[in-house]
Amino acid sequence: MAGDRRGWRVCLLGGAVFAVCMAGTTLPTPLYPLYQEKFDFSELTVTVVYAVYAFAVIGVLLLAGNASDAVGRRPVLLWGLGCAAASGVCFLSATGLGWLYAGRLLSGLSAGLFTGAATAYVMESAPPGGGSRATFVATAVNMGGLGCGPLLAGLLAQYAAWPLYLPFAVHLTLVACSIAVLLRLPETVGRRRPLSTVRPQRPGVPPQVRPVFGAAATAAFVGFALFGVFTSVSPAFLAQSLDVSDHAVSGVVVALAFFASTGGQLAVDRVGVGRSLPLGCAGLLAGLALLAGALHWDLLTLVVPSAVVGGFGQGLAFRGALSAVGGASPEDRRAAVISSLFVVAYAGISVPVIGVGLLTEPMGLEGAAFVFIACMGALVVSAAGYLLRHPVATGV
Repeated sequence: MAGDRRGWRVCLLGGAVFAVCMAGTTLPTPLYPLYQEKFDFSELTVTVVYAVYAFAVIGVLLLAGNASDAVGRRPVLLWGLGCAAASGVCFLSATGLGWLYAGRLLSGLSAGLFTGAATAYVMESAPPGGGSRATFVATAVNMGGLGCGPLLAGLLAQYAAWPLYLPFAVHLTLVACSIAVLLRLPETVGRRRPLSTVRPQRPGVPPQVRPVFGAAATAAFVGFALFGVFTSVSPAFLAQSLDVSDHAVSGVVVALAFFASTGGQLAVDRVGVGRSLPLGCAGLLAGLALLAGALHWDLLTLVVPSAVVGGFGQGLAFRGALSAVGGASPEDRRAAVISSLFVVAYAGISVPVIGVGLLTEPMGLEGAAFVFIACMGALVVSAAGYLLRHPVATGV
């Protein structure tokens, strides 16, 4: 009994460290309009600054995604916290655009290092028989941390002094506390190997996985693209189209999408993998439709449900995609297939967002957003149609 309590304590403390790191990756979201005003750059630049993060995550996943299997979870998590701290210092020191690029790059490195290692650590720390609850903890702290970042920054920027400095100072304090906690937590990898044994992971999709992978990856791509647009350009839309300059409101809207995603991921256990993918696609389509309505009629009352519905659909679709693809993969290729899915998902955060930025100047923010919604809607309808004709087998 005492061992179980200790195991859960380690699991929850590891989860708290995970949440702190992920919060730092979305911390700048409600602050982008302030940076635009300070450094005088375009909406395209905002989207590129945002997308640098995703490219860094993809690079780490491909080059060192399996590093914690070799050198241990704690060293990799400490490297991740070091990158998070360096990112915060860049934003605190920002005197020009280059600092923002550097900060986002380091933030992406921290997320790439943390995503796999922290998830594994939380699950391995749980006592015997606690696998399902540990999965819940890992899911909740990942998306919950992402949601807390814009919420914290928005509230501090709106109601406290030094809006471009205080959020990062607070987060650096939390990172320092996390390092202190992590140094006292046990390692979960028994046999460790030198860093020189780590090799880049080569993504791949075996022929037997391709029928489910295409639709699953498309749903993941659209879900992450929706998050990318919410976190990069929604503050500008709220300010320009709805005259909402309250940074706390911007932070809450983005946070709601991430919190709703947590709910969607947890709902997969009830609805089942076979139904979660098409239902997730339906949620994504409904979220896109609500966002289109918000753009057309300039209604904040539609922005909020678009974040909630789209986020819930993203959670259903992404966890369903992970379960379906992982279940269909041969055991010796599973890690490579899941890495491929993550690469596609993070491409969704970057490529469409930059496309919106490129179209903003000739078409305006609303016009660019309508093009994005139309393209993503077509993709998710195609994926849903395929899934309805070829249901994912129950039990994968």
